[in-house]
Amino acid sequence: MKLTKLLGTLGLVSVLAVSAIAGEKKVKWKIATTWGPTAVPFSTAVTNMADMVNKMSGGNFTIRVDASNKHKSPFGVLDMVKLGQYDMAHSASYYWKGKDINLLPFTSMPFGMTAAEQNSWFYYGGGMALMEKAYKKHKVLSFPGGNTGNQMGGWFRKEIKSVEDLKGLKMRIPGFAGEVMAELGLTVTNIAPGELYTSLERGTIDALEWVGPGMDINMGFYKIAPFYYTGWHEPATELQFLVNTKKFNKLSAKNKEILRVAMRLAAYDMYTENFYMSAEAWAKIEKEYPNIKIKTFPKSVFNAMKAANKKLLAEKTKNNPLLKEILNSQNAYMKKARVWSEMSDYTYLKDNLE
Repeated sequence: MKLTKLLGTLGLVSVLAVSAIAGEKKVKWKIATTWGPTAVPFSTAVTNMADMVNKMSGGNFTIRVDASNKHKSPFGVLDMVKLGQYDMAHSASYYWKGKDINLLPFTSMPFGMTAAEQNSWFYYGGGMALMEKAYKKHKVLSFPGGNTGNQMGGWFRKEIKSVEDLKGLKMRIPGFAGEVMAELGLTVTNIAPGELYTSLERGTIDALEWVGPGMDINMGFYKIAPFYYTGWHEPATELQFLVNTKKFNKLSAKNKEILRVAMRLAAYDMYTENFYMSAEAWAKIEKEYPNIKIKTFPKSVFNAMKAANKKLLAEKTKNNPLLKEILNSQNAYMKKARVWSEMSDYTYLKDNLE
């Protein structure tokens, strides 16, 4: 008798839940991405997020994905969300350093946090509150949108043996790392992802960095620039879901939570997929791509990069209290977290690599 009553109650709840969903006003959003539809896993992070929102809302909250080949403005997505032309965007905060340098640190900083350290800073170390504070003037909310982990240092036509070898090169490298490289004598530019190979092939640039082997190999950069350097500049590149604040506030409490959950899960899945792709690609490099020459920058170059980074940070934060607050928060958290990173991951790897 009790079981019958319980089953009846559960059935009634299910019917009422379905009826409630069916009676809700449908919400239709659009998201613009900086990437083309084939830029996996960046592109799949967005489609996965939109698919989860659709499923969790029972079809009452849908998000149309417009890749950069459709809206034609890969670096204009922040403004499009701010102006309400799009409800959301998926991009990287460091692309807006020329517009607002306070947004820069939320992607990655040279010689900064690892992915694990940065994600814990975002969600438990005060990062989310600082990101909301920085984006407030743009009338946009920002949420972590997927991490690449440590990125490779780039593809070069020739081997870099000294700082002198860098001088005069034209390189695509975004974020604060671009400013560091410019300080060392390079001509730095930021080129949309869909134009990278053509720019390298035509000699518009001499070198470039993109992500890591999982995304880089299929782009074919090695055919022109076979020297592939290990990273220093983006140890934990976090992309961002940008959401128009006014549009977000109009969502029901349930839809807000659905969106938050979908973004967070899609972001984690992107990190996992990118790691898988890079591990698979790296395993094939020696056999399938023998002309790729894996290199690490000489110590003299690293020292010059670190010195330039320190100098530029001091200049940028001198009259910018918000940037200083953000970077101080990151550095303080990294200092604390790095002790555990060294004790756990670093010690484990050092003691068990064969």
